[in-house]
Amino acid sequence: MTPSSYINSANQENFRNARLLVIEDNADHGVVITNAARQCLPEVKLIIITTEDDAHAYLDQCEAEEWEVPRLVLLDLYLPDSANGWRILEHIKNGSPVLTKIPVVLLSSSNSRCDITAAYDRGCASYLVKPGGFDEWIVYFQMLRNYWWETVTLPKPGVSQL
Repeated sequence: MTPSSYINSANQENFRNARLLVIEDNADHGVVITNAARQCLPEVKLIIITTEDDAHAYLDQCEAEEWEVPRLVLLDLYLPDSANGWRILEHIKNGSPVLTKIPVVLLSSSNSRCDITAAYDRGCASYLVKPGGFDEWIVYFQMLRNYWWETVTLPKPGVSQL
């Protein structure tokens, strides 16, 4: 049995009503991410948000309507500068218990040690440097699927655990 062919019942639950929130302001990256996600994660509803204000509004809506909570957030750090990305990460990590459980993967073109260290210090689950070409994005999203949806057990959206 290959690792990707084994999905236990807890991990199958990761796909039930699964949402992936992508916060990305670069239109070209948004198209590539959308295409790669649709190819590698067809079971997952993709939500693309392009501005900090829209991200805050969507996250506030998720707090009110817990069944809309994404299972994972891919957050571009520079929206267009890092202050935007840090504020969104802070909104998630310092928000209600509904939001604080969501794993956040920071995406960036930056491989700056300062950015990477700050990201982990602020509570992100992973920091990934954006790949270059579409084929690399496909590999990235297949790895994303293998790890975040088929390997780990993600918190269930819905009823608050309080």
